[in-house]
Amino acid sequence: MRRAEILHLLFETPWEELRQRAAATLAREKGSHVFVRGLIEFSNQCRRNCRYCGLRAPNRKLTRYALDADEILAAAREAVAGGVDTIVLQSGEYAVDAAWLAGVIDAIRCLAVPVTLSVGEQPAAACALWREAGAERFLLKHETADADLYAALHPGHTLAERVAQLRLLRRLGYEIGSGFMLGLPGHRPESLADDILLAQELGVEMCGVGPFIAQADTPLAAQPSGPVDLTLRVMAVLRLALPWANLPATTALATLDPNTGQAEGLRAGGNVLMPSFTPPRYRQEYRIYDDKNRVSLQDVRKAVEAAGRS
Repeated sequence: MRRAEILHLLFETPWEELRQRAAATLAREKGSHVFVRGLIEFSNQCRRNCRYCGLRAPNRKLTRYALDADEILAAAREAVAGGVDTIVLQSGEYAVDAAWLAGVIDAIRCLAVPVTLSVGEQPAAACALWREAGAERFLLKHETADADLYAALHPGHTLAERVAQLRLLRRLGYEIGSGFMLGLPGHRPESLADDILLAQELGVEMCGVGPFIAQADTPLAAQPSGPVDLTLRVMAVLRLALPWANLPATTALATLDPNTGQAEGLRAGGNVLMPSFTPPRYRQEYRIYDDKNRVSLQDVRKAVEAAGRS
């Protein structure tokens, strides 16, 4: 799909026509099934200084935590008992002990579900060890395909480094997931086409798009949230551009529109939901953005039923 075609779909095609095309592609390529990934946010420690994220290292108002292996396994067992098909281990980016996490991955695999990692950019040796231990997927969002904006939002880091890490993960045998935000301060709407083209070029197996939501303890605290309606349009275009990919209806959609956000995301071409199984005592400290909706299995069932899916 070319850039001009993507821009036409994003900004000129009537919404109902676009939604119906995405729905038809989804039905043909993926069917009606919605995958349910159990999210365990096992640590909010982070060494980076991303200007939009509440986990950023300079944030002194956050109580840092890290689950031990037993806590993670207990949460994973709860998720599997509830029917999830994958466990997603997510954290801030920090120097996690590679051997320890490999042991956790191996233990979760005994529950007969795949493991996805979302732990930021990590050394190649660690990523190789985790793949050997049984992790099958790695989620690493590129956030924005605008290299200048990426550098401004991630001091000391570049988009090229991010893309290189995604390519490394592919070489190591992972299914890779990426994604991006819309509505970031300084973001040009037309650069959304570049986000979609980058995901297409990488051939990602999963791609998430969500609206920017501010966090009070960051430099972007006063900025408005990204628009939900544009998020849905981008999801529909992603379904057309990446018909093979799994597309989540993100928690950010559920946060800005608690009643129908995720159901509308499924109608726009999404086929993944990610309820949280982070132990309740830690959830409020995983503050990537404010007022995060803690999607439960009950919320998932409601969204799936509302979208007419299974």
